Amino acid sequence: MDTLNAFNSAIQRRSTSGLTLRHIIERRAFSFCEKTNLAGNNPDAGSAQDEKKNDPSLSSFLSTLVPTLVFALVFVTLFLLLRRKFKRNYEPRTFLGSLRTQERSPALPNGLLNWFGTFSKVPDSFVLNHQSLDGFLLLRYLKVASATCLVGCCITWPVLFPINITGGGTQKQLNLLSFGNVVDKNRYYAHVFIAWIFLGFVFYMVARESIYYINLRQAYLLSPLYASRMSSRTVLFTSVPKDYLNEGLLRRMFGRALKNIWIANDCKEIEKLVEERDKVAMKLEVAETKLIKLANINRLKSMKKGGQSNGPLGNADEANGESGSVAAKWVPTKKRPTHRLKPIIGKKVDTINWCRAELERLIPKVDALQAAHRAGNGKFIPSVFVEFYHQSEAQSAFQSLTHHHALHMSPRFIGVNPDEVIWKNLKITWASRVVRNILTISFVILLIVFWSIPVGFVGILSNIRSLIDLAPFLKFLLKIPPIIFGLVQGLLPAVLLAVLMALLPIILRMMAKIGGAPSLSAVELRTQNFYFGFQVVQVFLVTTLTSAASASVTEILCKPMDAPNLLATNLPKASNFYISYFVLQGLTISSGALLGIAGLIIFRLLHKFLDTTPRKMYKRWSTLSALGWGTIFPVYTNLTVIAITYSIIAPLVLGFATIGLYLIYLAYRYNLFFVTDSNVDTKGLVYPRALQQTTTGAYLAIICLIGLFGIQAAPGPIVLMVVFLIFVILFHMSLNTALEPLLKYLPKSLEAEEQSLLAAEDGVVAPNSSGTEKGSHVASAGFNSSTDSPREDLGPAPHKKPNFITKFLRPDLYTDYHTLRRLVPRGFADIVYDPVTERDAYYHPSISSQTPLLWVPRDGMGVSRQECHHSGKVIPMSDEGAGFDEKGKLTWDHETARPPIWQEKIYY
Repeated sequence: MDTLNAFNSAIQRRSTSGLTLRHIIERRAFSFCEKTNLAGNNPDAGSAQDEKKNDPSLSSFLSTLVPTLVFALVFVTLFLLLRRKFKRNYEPRTFLGSLRTQERSPALPNGLLNWFGTFSKVPDSFVLNHQSLDGFLLLRYLKVASATCLVGCCITWPVLFPINITGGGTQKQLNLLSFGNVVDKNRYYAHVFIAWIFLGFVFYMVARESIYYINLRQAYLLSPLYASRMSSRTVLFTSVPKDYLNEGLLRRMFGRALKNIWIANDCKEIEKLVEERDKVAMKLEVAETKLIKLANINRLKSMKKGGQSNGPLGNADEANGESGSVAAKWVPTKKRPTHRLKPIIGKKVDTINWCRAELERLIPKVDALQAAHRAGNGKFIPSVFVEFYHQSEAQSAFQSLTHHHALHMSPRFIGVNPDEVIWKNLKITWASRVVRNILTISFVILLIVFWSIPVGFVGILSNIRSLIDLAPFLKFLLKIPPIIFGLVQGLLPAVLLAVLMALLPIILRMMAKIGGAPSLSAVELRTQNFYFGFQVVQVFLVTTLTSAASASVTEILCKPMDAPNLLATNLPKASNFYISYFVLQGLTISSGALLGIAGLIIFRLLHKFLDTTPRKMYKRWSTLSALGWGTIFPVYTNLTVIAITYSIIAPLVLGFATIGLYLIYLAYRYNLFFVTDSNVDTKGLVYPRALQQTTTGAYLAIICLIGLFGIQAAPGPIVLMVVFLIFVILFHMSLNTALEPLLKYLPKSLEAEEQSLLAAEDGVVAPNSSGTEKGSHVASAGFNSSTDSPREDLGPAPHKKPNFITKFLRPDLYTDYHTLRRLVPRGFADIVYDPVTERDAYYHPSISSQTPLLWVPRDGMGVSRQECHHSGKVIPMSDEGAGFDEKGKLTWDHETARPPIWQEKIYY
């Protein structure tokens, strides 16, 4: 998905990168004025200027729409055809054995179009019950954003379209519908009051959705599924002073509520050993697989020549014989897998024998160090995981001030999954964290501000001929062969721009990690802020201002006194670009996300050429693509910001934003149901952050209107918009002050109430649940299990079913905690931990890492059985569930999808 977003961003930047070249051209604007006599000496200049101002916006729009629509139709057609054949790529969640039954989605009908009906009836809450809260809230954000734009159309179009069309200006085609066509200043009051209504509605939607999220979050985190997890009862304290890295002192501090303590260790030595052990183990697995495959190939060749296959020789005597004796019948000693201990000059050794010897040395060493660290003999670093007996006790510790010195034992985190911890960041002290934050934020700001430089260079490459006209000393470039010149000017800029946009999310995530974020979820949240700043500044503001300035800069230089009028006319015209942009994004992102052609090709190619062992084949098959919340939300938040910003200046943008966002919503809806997975859980915190960022569009709209009114010298509208700006700032501050604690903490009142409700529900037995035990809330994999309708096992609904208007205006009543707790998953999985899991949960992975089980294919000659017997003396190895077909190709059992290396997912 990040690659797809980078691709689409590259398309957008590609279309505007030529603006850099325009700046160079504008330096010669005065000479252009003299040559064309645009300053007033030519009597025909005025009419030519009018023609230039009234550019054919409709034809430009159609020239974008037609090819983009054809592109999208081709992609959707390919998707409809390919989804029937490649189930692994288009419906993996319906059958993958690596998923629990509760996590799977029921299969859709296999027809070309007959699956639409079933798909459309599935509620979005299916994602909440079977995948993640973040995925559900992504769908909700896209749906709410599209609905907001639709309401904006209903508010703005009936009033502003007639006002703008009859505004007395000289604009034509699509520009006729924008603010720039209004000359009469009294008409601006219509824009003011419509802005009050629509932008006020935007802030209401932010408040409403914030309340919805808070109630949903509380219901989700207090549900038995989550509250019984270890992470819900564990608090991570960072920047802990040395004196407090003592288990006895910490137990005295937190009292009897404390259950377990994991003081983080400096694991540099053991981590290096574990990495070496695992590397050697995988090397042994590859070598064993290679040996078995080679023996099988030679057997098949012998059979083709009329020789004997010697039948299955995998009896006990053969397996217990001398190591390699069975393989020697088919593979000469010289053909056995070998490698050099050092590149080129190193001694060549038999890989299997060498790996066995190394593992005999490494495994005991690792086990001894692991035992020492568990006994508390390692070097401590300033971070501690503290597990409590109950969620309420963990919340009390999380909400309290733990240490009397500033920045000590802070920041604190709750609900951290051990699989998401960035262990190297746990050693960061409070002083180092402050410095890292300052440096990384400064770097990101500079990156955002100066990002135009590399993009501008790419833009210059795409316009080499025009550059040569301005800089004649570069004429030597024309001597380059035409084919190479065409590649440099056409293909190279597109490739460079795609690489730049693909590198950006990587750089921002790296900055978040360097800044000291202790978990992957914290990295995603910080990346969301960074990437949104980039999107707004570079993708929106720079493009908008440059487009507006470029459209009028030559005329401004020729007629400086007309600058205000020219900017007021041309700024709304920049909206024409964004109309095309919404068409491009809505059609290409949605169709591209559905087809996933790059993922399909890469999966097939890598599976064919790189998956040379059963482990690699299984990993490729069972691993689903995951979404990066920190780089997905900002893209669509920025689209919403653009639509809101232009809602009053050019209301037509809202219509295309509505369609574009809804198409994107449908594409993500399909992918979240059937294709993608989530490996980072922010507990939905990306959603309120996206809502807050959406208000940027409202502020920009107000500021732009104040600026446009100022340019046109309309004091009345200016005063009214300034008053409205002050009002929304005060409202926004009050809203954040009231809601911020509820976004971070869980209220004690609901903790007690949840226990009472669960006790009452345990006494309710559904009439249709004869096979269900009392008190168990079993989740089903069926689509109907996650509908928004009341479930019988939860008793009657807390409210009578309201009408749409009442429900919309009273989110505090009709989407309250008692209502939304009926949506959260219940009985999704049995949260039970074995003693070893409980003991090792928050140790560094190198401390809890077990010796890996090797997996090789089984053959009919007994080679694999003998190899398993002898290698098994050093490291566990199995040949179950993998083998060869009649052509000698490596295969594994896709049906059960429970190979020896499979491990059940632990819900921490």
